[in-house]
Amino acid sequence: MKTVSELTDFYYKHLYPSLQELEEDRKKVKNQLIGVVALFTLVMGIIAIVFVSYHLSGEVLFGVGLFYIAGVGFIYRWLVKDYANDFKFKVIAPLIKAIDKNLDYSPSLHVPSNYFINSKLSTSRPDRITGNDYVRGKIDGVNIQFSDLHVETKHKDSKGNEEYTTIFIGLFIVSEFNKNFHGRTVILPDTAQKAFGDYIGHLLQENNFHRADLVKMDNPAFEKEFVVYGTDQIEARYILTPAFMEKLLILKKRSKHPVSVSFVNKNIHIAIEYNKDLFEPSVFHSLLKYKIAMEYIQTLHLAVGIIEELKLNKKLWSKL
Repeated sequence: MKTVSELTDFYYKHLYPSLQELEEDRKKVKNQLIGVVALFTLVMGIIAIVFVSYHLSGEVLFGVGLFYIAGVGFIYRWLVKDYANDFKFKVIAPLIKAIDKNLDYSPSLHVPSNYFINSKLSTSRPDRITGNDYVRGKIDGVNIQFSDLHVETKHKDSKGNEEYTTIFIGLFIVSEFNKNFHGRTVILPDTAQKAFGDYIGHLLQENNFHRADLVKMDNPAFEKEFVVYGTDQIEARYILTPAFMEKLLILKKRSKHPVSVSFVNKNIHIAIEYNKDLFEPSVFHSLLKYKIAMEYIQTLHLAVGIIEELKLNKKLWSKL
């Protein structure tokens, strides 16, 4: 697999002309967006003033506010759609092929929903899973797939209206592991001990009735960052060797975001919470900025590099 440095060279040597064209398109879309939103804001402002003059209820004004927010979102998606598609076709797709020619990219698809459900990373069953920028293929003979995912659960508010709450939004990676697991092992960010201290945090972890048994590891640095739950204590420790725990710590450090991992059946599932759509180009920031370019390159390299980083292509364990 190419290094980040090699991908950066490819980006600027082969994609820069396309970036310059897209930069002009970005400026046009930005100006259109500002103009249309300004006009829409003016119209909605006039409507709100009229409603206030007629002393309509606060619920009506609240509804106007919600309509305005939804309207701005629709305008943004409508005006940015073609520009975003061009960016993905001219920049993201070639970058993925530069990483490895065996990878296929489908901008409008995402990792099938059943993979997230089967991962057991969430104790809440998702009611809606959307996403895009689906990449799948083989790296060193190991099957891998990843995409942006937005996972939500549905509930009703105090008035009986349906609402959706986000469970996860970010990069979701699934890869074949060199072992068939009998139990389930789930590794989550250790938020309890960081929030409440070691003693109370540990009590909360031990009494998490939504999870399997707590698995204690003999790595203080790992225990500080992660909490492990497993249906099979022996298998969980068999999976999480000292070397493997160090690899996960490196992954957490490189991603700079919360990382959750699970081992279910024959797959490893990795969820990195970015809280944004990773490969959507920003209309308000120049594509020619080095920082913007590096964000795309490093994210793609991180996702594909999970094979190498965790050594999934090495037969660390024989399949059971």
